[in-house]
Amino acid sequence: MSTKENILELFEKNRGMYFSGEYIAQKLSVSRAAVWKAVKTLQRDGYAIDAVPNKGYCLACSTDILSPQGIQKYLNSDIPQIDINVIPTTNSTNTEVREKINTGISEGYHVIANEQNSGRGRLGRSFFSPKDTGIYMSLLLKPNFCSGEQATQITTIAAVAVCEAIESVSKEKASIKWVNDIFVRNKKVCGILTEGSFNLESGHLDYAILGIGLNVYIPKDGFPDDLKQIAGSVFTSNQNDVKNRLVSEILNRFFLYYKGIQNNSSNYAEEYRKRCFVIGKEVSLISSDKPKTATIIDIDDQCRLKVRYKDGTEEYFSSGEIRIKV
Repeated sequence: MSTKENILELFEKNRGMYFSGEYIAQKLSVSRAAVWKAVKTLQRDGYAIDAVPNKGYCLACSTDILSPQGIQKYLNSDIPQIDINVIPTTNSTNTEVREKINTGISEGYHVIANEQNSGRGRLGRSFFSPKDTGIYMSLLLKPNFCSGEQATQITTIAAVAVCEAIESVSKEKASIKWVNDIFVRNKKVCGILTEGSFNLESGHLDYAILGIGLNVYIPKDGFPDDLKQIAGSVFTSNQNDVKNRLVSEILNRFFLYYKGIQNNSSNYAEEYRKRCFVIGKEVSLISSDKPKTATIIDIDDQCRLKVRYKDGTEEYFSSGEIRIKV
């Protein structure tokens, strides 16, 4: 790591503590001038670092900036190796990961952007991804012998992981609108998009890219007019270091369930079911056919909707989307 990265790691692990330039220089085997230069660079990057004569440097607890060092300190020790890459801006983090596939990157390659210019949602929709207020991240997965049925579980596992992370960090209740939207205080705060590539000979998944867009704060200029009635944020005011905590909690919880589906021991479906607020609702089922009206009566262990039509017939709905009838 560079001097800047090493200093940031030291600060992230010891927020609120002062370290003299001399101590840092000796610890990292660099000059005090190199320490000063690195601290100045971090300050320009937005880190609230106090510099006090005879005390040294201190990273303020209130700093809320995404960084690999900030995320790593909250990760559980038993999750797989994750290659965390934080970038200022990109068109799409899913695209960012896909473009690296042929370079031999391993499972766990993880890109997080502070802003997306062309964030994508399901069915070709765009995902509003303004600077500084959200978490926009994509994770490369290469599950062993993953069938098409198991592949669809990646999205639903991620939905549970995001809900649990939000509830752990914010203490707010999070709920799911089937299949991939997360709501807090009756507003959508997160969308999930999973893209992948199947091997035509084996029928198994070669890789999947899990994309998650999470509104942590309300954008400075608010949401666009077409989103004002439906979009919200996890927090309504700035918090101390919540972005790093949210990312790490999502990863911790996702990999716990992800490991379970690969050895058929996951119990995530019950967590999904109890958070999904569409059970009992009358909805329009949108697929390749003409929209159909039905009532959702249950969700099975594959997170398929069990629906009942007005004529009393029932079936499982697993592909498409729903619109809740008001």
